[in-house]
Amino acid sequence: MKKITIDTDYIKLDSAMKLSGFAAMGGQAKHMIQDGRVTVNGEVETRRGRKLRPGDSFEADGEICQVE
Repeated sequence: MKKITIDTDYIKLDSAMKLSGFAAMGGQAKHMIQDGRVTVNGEVETRRGRKLRPGDSFEADGEICQVE
């Protein structure tokens, strides 16, 4: 499981995907999210602006990342 640490109250899902290395660019993250390939806390998420806070996790293509 990957982990990313944020210094703010939240991070948007597409930004978290880029920071974690799940997506190389925002466009790639956008397509993965819109295609239903990303889950947040176990539920499919189709909003790229979804706010993630410490304790949330997201999964894309079988890889999981925890926000701290």
